[in-house]
Amino acid sequence: MKFSKATDYALHTMLFLTAATPDKPVGVQLLAEKQKVSPTYLSKILTKLVKAGMIESITGVNGGYRLKRNWEDISFLDIIHAIEGSASLFDCSFDHGPDCPIQRVVLEAEEKMEEHLRNKKMSALVRETNIVF
Repeated sequence: MKFSKATDYALHTMLFLTAATPDKPVGVQLLAEKQKVSPTYLSKILTKLVKAGMIESITGVNGGYRLKRNWEDISFLDIIHAIEGSASLFDCSFDHGPDCPIQRVVLEAEEKMEEHLRNKKMSALVRETNIVF
């Protein structure tokens, strides 16, 4: 199983924003420099995070992005779903209905992984690792 690079950048961006002062917007240029990625590409990822309601865009001279909703509640799964969507990673190619034994095993594994990612909060990671932005 592999997540896209966009998800990697989104997770790191949210880590940086969670570690930054919540009220102070962080510019896309700085976020892009930290990750060695194009600001244009990162802007597309930031747009998805804005649409998901996790961050907000602040315009103006001191503008940028900052956390919007209760940042303590943002989980890894929230971020992954904002970028990747919530579709199953596996789609059975045989036409034998929803009772496919292979699909049941894979879906059970996905549910366990999602539960783990849902319980991992970005704020806890920042506290555990003492990351400073």
